[in-house]
Amino acid sequence: MEIIVHKAIQDEYPDDFAWCYGCGRLNEKGHHFRTGWHGEQTMTIFTPKPEHLALPGFVYGGLIASFVDCHGTGSASLALHRKNGHDVGEGAEPPRFVTASLKVDFVKPTPHGVALKALGTVHEIHPKKWKVETEVYADGELCARGEVVAVVMPSTFIK
Repeated sequence: MEIIVHKAIQDEYPDDFAWCYGCGRLNEKGHHFRTGWHGEQTMTIFTPKPEHLALPGFVYGGLIASFVDCHGTGSASLALHRKNGHDVGEGAEPPRFVTASLKVDFVKPTPHGVALKALGTVHEIHPKKWKVETEVYADGELCARGEVVAVVMPSTFIK
C-alpha cells in the first residue's frame, strides 16, 4: 500500500510563496515535497529520482538535507495554522516559514529506489519560532535525523 499526503500545507501557499526548489508547487524543476498531518506527527513522502544519486544505490546527502529542511518549515506552518484554528483545505492562508537553523545527522546510507518518509514532531518555542525534529526512513529503516528551527517569514522577504 502506497502512503501519500492527501492534504499538504504547500498546496495552500499563495503563488508568490510557492517557488521553493524543495517544496514549491510552481517550481517546475523542484522536488515538490508535500507535508501533511499523520496523526499528531507531520509527514512528507518523496521518491528520489535517478539524478539524486551519491553513488550507485544510494541517495545524495544534500537531497536528504533539503528533504529535512522543507519538511521542517512545512511542519511549522501546519502547526501554527492549526494553532490559529485552521485546517489544510479550508481556504485560509497558512503562515509561511523560513529556516533559521538546519541540522542533519546521517544514521546510515539511504538506499536509492525506494520512497523516503519524513516524520516530524513539532515544538513551539516562541509564537514565531518553532522547532521540528524529523526522522527520515527508507523501507522502514531510519536513515537520518534532523532538526529545523523555523521562523515566521519576515515581511522583508516580500517584494
